[in-house]
Amino acid sequence: MEDAPRRSREYRSQAREAQARRTRRRVLQAATALFPQRGFAATTFRALAAEGGVSVPTVEALFGTKARLLHAAIDVAIAGDDEPVPVLGRGWTDELLDADTAEEVATVAARVLAPAQARSAALILALFEALPSNPELAELADQLVAQRAVTAEWLLDAIGKKDPLVSDLTRREAVDTLWVLMDPALFDRLTRQRGWSQQQYEQWFARSFQRLLTEQPDPVSSPRPTTRGVPDESFE
Repeated sequence: MEDAPRRSREYRSQAREAQARRTRRRVLQAATALFPQRGFAATTFRALAAEGGVSVPTVEALFGTKARLLHAAIDVAIAGDDEPVPVLGRGWTDELLDADTAEEVATVAARVLAPAQARSAALILALFEALPSNPELAELADQLVAQRAVTAEWLLDAIGKKDPLVSDLTRREAVDTLWVLMDPALFDRLTRQRGWSQQQYEQWFARSFQRLLTEQPDPVSSPRPTTRGVPDESFE
């Protein structure tokens, strides 16, 4: 007879946890929509609550401050879900490390990065645009910059195991080159301002990653056709 009440309590607890998670996701979805659209300062808890279909006290209880909410929204956007698993601890890293060639490493990286940029770039740009007048965001901004450097270094090491890295770049320069290629602002400029599709960005990133950071074979140059005895008409 003791087991039935215990199971009932466990069921109610699980139901409450599931409901709380759904509520949190609605608020995060609201933040993802409103912060890029209105900017950090103009996005109020009242607006976020209305967009998420919850009360203002619920938003405050879940996240405490707008900075924490923005942080959570960026984390979920980069990862693609709200599972507490680090970006470099996810399944795609095994696929990348198991790749046979540098081209495959770059392809897997681009396939993961492109949708992550599509989900998170606008949020990250909203953060940096708000930074001058909202110093409480400085720690989050520094953290994102550092995390991108860690990921860039990890990817550089992964591709370097498949092909030699370019010899005329220091390690720091190579990491920084990849760090710039991964900049959300670059994704935004190419897709929003220059009209690239996400697929175009993905293909460009893969090519750029491999060509800029690994030694490329010299192209086979064809001998120039002889013109001996034939008038040169190229300047006529």
